[in-house]
Amino acid sequence: MAMIEADFPAIFHDADGIAVAGQRLTFRLSRLRLVSAVIAALGGALSWKVGKFDLWALVALVGFLAALFAEIMLWTQRPERDWTAGRTIAEDIKSLAWRFAVSGHPFPATMPLPEAKKLFGRRVNEIVARDGVEITFHSVNRQTTQRMAELRARPLEERRQVYLDERIRNQQEWYAASARLHQERANRLRALLLAGELVAIVLAAGRGFGVWDADVSGVMAAIVASGAAWLGLRQHEKLRLTYSIAANSLASVSDQLADVPEEEWANAVMDAEDNFRKENSTWTVSQPSAA
Repeated sequence: MAMIEADFPAIFHDADGIAVAGQRLTFRLSRLRLVSAVIAALGGALSWKVGKFDLWALVALVGFLAALFAEIMLWTQRPERDWTAGRTIAEDIKSLAWRFAVSGHPFPATMPLPEAKKLFGRRVNEIVARDGVEITFHSVNRQTTQRMAELRARPLEERRQVYLDERIRNQQEWYAASARLHQERANRLRALLLAGELVAIVLAAGRGFGVWDADVSGVMAAIVASGAAWLGLRQHEKLRLTYSIAANSLASVSDQLADVPEEEWANAVMDAEDNFRKENSTWTVSQPSAA
């Protein structure tokens, strides 16, 4: 049998949904704030009067108002808080669910199912109490699922194979793919920033040597600064390194778990899950504030 994320407790899906929504809102508002700053700089650098109105000044006004709106939303809604807390809770509950399902510590195969279920519920409540104080959950179901209990009842070899295939190898592949993706995005953004800086140098030199009178150096500075801020928010290079380390760390876990007997299995699973905990802790510490 297999176990996928759909088989996890409802509280996991709730926390995961909160994290995804927080991440999307963080990026949308941050993008709006940065783009609005560029628009405001462009409006301030140009002038086009129609009667008593300066249309470019109005463009600058719109840019400043949009940036103010994004700033207020980031300050009051604090979506990055929901993103970080939701992701931490979801990952901790996922780890706990896998430990329960394959009889890993603190749910060894010798522990009766009713006792294991009670312990699982207590641990979930501890996780939510620790990291979910400032976020609102919609699900009240924090119990194990039928699928988790069914896998727990299977022989060690079946539990081992499901754990290796669905947890270790799938996560390793995800880490490796994510590391490559973040590397590509970091390279692309760095290239765009370099191009923007070169354009700014050409424009500044042209004005300095009298080739043209237009002063758009402030606009280019705003574009480059916004690009650098976006690169810092997305953390592509840091995430690439984090995911690469995590993927390499998991590469040897399959061999270590291949022939572990039942009496050592619970602790072996705990050691394997520590790899995921370390990666999540590193990600949490590295998360920048959007506000």
